[in-house]
Amino acid sequence: MSGPDPAALRDLALEVARAAAALVRERRTGGVTVADTKSSSVDVVTEADRASEELIRRLLLEARPDDSVRGEEGDDHVGPSGVRWVVDPIDGTVNYLYGLPEYAVSVAAEVAGEVVAGAVVNVSTRVEYAAARGLGSTRDGTPLRVRPSPPVAQRLVLTGFGYRADVRAGQAERVARLLPRVRDIRRMGLCALDLCHVAEGTADGYVEEGPNAWDWSAGSLVATEAGARFGLLPGSLAAELGEPGRTVVTAAPADGWDDFVTLLEECGFVLRQPM
Repeated sequence: MSGPDPAALRDLALEVARAAAALVRERRTGGVTVADTKSSSVDVVTEADRASEELIRRLLLEARPDDSVRGEEGDDHVGPSGVRWVVDPIDGTVNYLYGLPEYAVSVAAEVAGEVVAGAVVNVSTRVEYAAARGLGSTRDGTPLRVRPSPPVAQRLVLTGFGYRADVRAGQAERVARLLPRVRDIRRMGLCALDLCHVAEGTADGYVEEGPNAWDWSAGSLVATEAGARFGLLPGSLAAELGEPGRTVVTAAPADGWDDFVTLLEECGFVLRQPM
């Protein structure tokens, strides 16, 4: 087998995510300090976000000094190996700020732009998700499979909202159209674990316009290796806002993918594709 071993990259991702989760957990006991804001006054960065990312970068580069690292909070580090790590030091920072037990560390490895390994660790509950390309995904070491898709009207769908007021308003309009057509909607507050919930069968689909690569990289592999399909689809809200770089992050069990995407087109999340 040529190139890096996905299993070895997965194991490193999990080891590093576990260490960062321990740091984040310890920092929570002493209170949370908001260090900065990003896209709006409610999109916060904590001191723990920064400390977690610094630890992740250090551990990854100690283990693989020639790799690249892309993180949410720091500048990109470029190395010659062809492996790039995409990391979120705390996904669900607002949950972390308020003490809601749904926030995670996410660490993924890409080769040639394709995610080949990843880990997502729920800091509060200590549940660990991991995956390697072609080798399946696990929760606490137990293999995962998606839940078979029920009829569309019986599907539980996860979603999320951005931090800018104009983005939230557009997302809310689309969710209002979606809600009467499915079993129900849940908003947990972070993309990484939402994708893992699809993988483990505690949700039937996920849709949100706007998450970044560090939000979805590891979770997308956990989901697809468990039998889901994952896509970055063209969003109608992005077209309205004149921001074509924004995409709709979507996941659903493979047997329900086509129906789910059709539903998202009908509810205005996704631009209709030409026939």
